[in-house]
Amino acid sequence: MAAGHASRLINHGPTVLVTSRDGTRRNLMAAAWSMPVEFTPPRIAVVVDKRTWSAELIAASGMVGLCVPCAAQADLCFTVGSESGRDLASAGTDKFARHGIACFEGPVHGLPMVEGCVAWLEGRIIVAPDERGVDRNGHAAQAYDTLFVEIDSAQADTRVFRDGRWHFDADNTDLHTLHHLGAGMFAVPSRIVRGRVLSPDAPRG
Repeated sequence: MAAGHASRLINHGPTVLVTSRDGTRRNLMAAAWSMPVEFTPPRIAVVVDKRTWSAELIAASGMVGLCVPCAAQADLCFTVGSESGRDLASAGTDKFARHGIACFEGPVHGLPMVEGCVAWLEGRIIVAPDERGVDRNGHAAQAYDTLFVEIDSAQADTRVFRDGRWHFDADNTDLHTLHHLGAGMFAVPSRIVRGRVLSPDAPRG
């Protein structure tokens, strides 16, 4: 699909899986806060705690992947959002290997994209020079937790996203996106309500 539809993939506020890679080092984390901020070029904001292993890898590579998980992956989302990638890296492994998470390489930047998700995006981090700080090791680091990503590729599962919009139906509930409520609880879209343009003469309630 065209990257121009990237904003529609997360416009409804789903949980996303943030993937990162710097050489052979890679990580995966869950993020509850993401949103589109520009149409052309498509740009997305996502909040990644600047103290995390993901933030370190993203700062080093300048690239980030965003995968939109579905209801069938609730356990996966809660698991990767509850453990430290830095601790696993120190032990010589990572979340992908620890949990047997299958992935494929993104078409533009080769970032790990989690299989079984319903949408996948890759992009470059946009950071102005005066928005950079220094981390605890004296290296250049993101000064804020919010990252701005210019999207270079966007893909979606056509069983649930096609014709430029999501199709959440009763026959594809396992593919519905996840919306984090806190403490490992998620909501999924359960009912679609179609809005109609009000007539100027219609009574107001």
